[in-house]
Amino acid sequence: MATDYQPPVADYAFLYGEAFGTDIVARATGGELTADDGVDIIAGAGEFAASVLAPLEQVGDREGARLEGGQVHLPDGFAEAYAAFVEAGWVTAEAPVSAGGDGLPGSIRAGLGEIWNASNAAFALCWLLSAGQIHALDAAASDELRETYLTKLVSGEWTGTMNLTEPGAGTDLGAIRTIATPRGDGSWSIKGQKIFITWGDHDVAENIVHLVLARTPDAPEGAKGLSLFVAPKYLVNADGSLGERNGVETVAIEHKLGIHGSPTCVLSYEDATGYLVGEVGGGLAGMFVMMNSARIGMGFQATGIADRALQQAEAYAADRMQGRVLERGADAPIAEHPDVRRLLLSIRSDVFAMRALGVYVGDLFDRAEASGDPADLALAEFFVPILKGWATEDAVALTSDAIQVHGGMGFIEETGAAQHYRDARIMPIYEGTTAIQSNDLIGRKVIRNGGATAEALFTQIESTVADLRAAGGEVAARTADRLERAVASARRATADLIGFAGSLRDAHAVSVPYLTLLGVLAGGWMHGLAVTAVAAHTEAHEGDEARRTLADFYGAHHLPRVHALAETVASGETR
Repeated sequence: MATDYQPPVADYAFLYGEAFGTDIVARATGGELTADDGVDIIAGAGEFAASVLAPLEQVGDREGARLEGGQVHLPDGFAEAYAAFVEAGWVTAEAPVSAGGDGLPGSIRAGLGEIWNASNAAFALCWLLSAGQIHALDAAASDELRETYLTKLVSGEWTGTMNLTEPGAGTDLGAIRTIATPRGDGSWSIKGQKIFITWGDHDVAENIVHLVLARTPDAPEGAKGLSLFVAPKYLVNADGSLGERNGVETVAIEHKLGIHGSPTCVLSYEDATGYLVGEVGGGLAGMFVMMNSARIGMGFQATGIADRALQQAEAYAADRMQGRVLERGADAPIAEHPDVRRLLLSIRSDVFAMRALGVYVGDLFDRAEASGDPADLALAEFFVPILKGWATEDAVALTSDAIQVHGGMGFIEETGAAQHYRDARIMPIYEGTTAIQSNDLIGRKVIRNGGATAEALFTQIESTVADLRAAGGEVAARTADRLERAVASARRATADLIGFAGSLRDAHAVSVPYLTLLGVLAGGWMHGLAVTAVAAHTEAHEGDEARRTLADFYGAHHLPRVHALAETVASGETR
């Protein structure tokens, strides 16, 4: 059976207060909140998640969502959990101040995102999509739409969805054929079908707000002809009360490999009433606000699911007795077998790297917003595809390794280990496949500016290398050497990639290896920052030795992938 969930409060205390050289929570909030406040929030969320959400994780997996009489019903307990989630104020807490929320900083939202997903990823997807829609409407909606829809999303009374994909238009959004026709009264008639709509229908909230990409009459072909519309499940009367059911029908729900508690719906729009968000033809720009929010959220989801798998694997390995352990007593559990210990250290070191990078990226966006410096924003956006692509791909591998720790019992559903692997497998696919992320990375964020943003990253890592050398100690010295060599390989790979600018097939053929290279490098950098922070302690702190061990392991077992991936990038497309 699955183990109880333990939120990683100590790691977040270290990340908020020490790892980045300052109290990043205080810096982001102008002192209104501190690292200690951030830890209190994380601890409170962890208690809620462990007691309310985690017990429903396997329930959701077993029961799944079901469609009956045109209405989707969720597993037992989900509606009550959502009501408690809203009542506790978690929805409003994370929403931006400009939208009427409390505006917690990005570093804290990263921690919350991990916790919700670690405890119950299928449930967490509801809030992830609502959060993205809040950001999109906050950026582009009219005052009337804000008053009618945004306020209800921020309060948590209603939930939101993202409607892009169609049967004939997956990642190719320019092929979308859903049509929106003006009625002359300010509303639009929407007709078409959307598929793979996460939390597209359910019974946990009284209304659902669909954000729909559609083509207007006489619009040009391709992505430039798309506009964005709000289409609620239930129409809203002038006084704010709910009216009749809109022309949005749930045709089916998908039977999936994992995240069974999350309803993935096929929605049919038949003369459904919608309202324009922003300008005609500006749909893709508006939707990208939501997509970027979701992509960052995927990084947090990857961290959460991987950590939950790790916790279960560690608990199992600490109790399981199997075989004589080399150079240990007869009562040593399998956690002491050299290869099992390697697997556990591998997962834990990677999870820390993902967790730290999520906090760093959340803080980067806060700093970019505060400074208004284009270079700050460029670096923040540079990391979006890296966090989404690298973390989600690694989470699949890590949850697989967690099954391996269990041995044959990991392949048995009753242990719960397999669910994490099944739930994780969708992450490198939805919200843009890893190739979509890597194409964005190399095209818009590396080749277009000649590698300037990548070089800014490399320079920052070299600064950490210098700090590590000054810190002293064997682990710090090894970490510095390994990071220095990895940066050199990353620079060569970047130069090789830019050299393919005239042969785009070569560049795109190795875009995923290049993204992975940067993700692995960034993870090593996060460990380098951790070692630097530990070295600053004038006396030993609890966890110091463990942090050095994880950094040393990551540097020896994960960071060398940078050099191999650089060789792959240099090869271009194999012909």
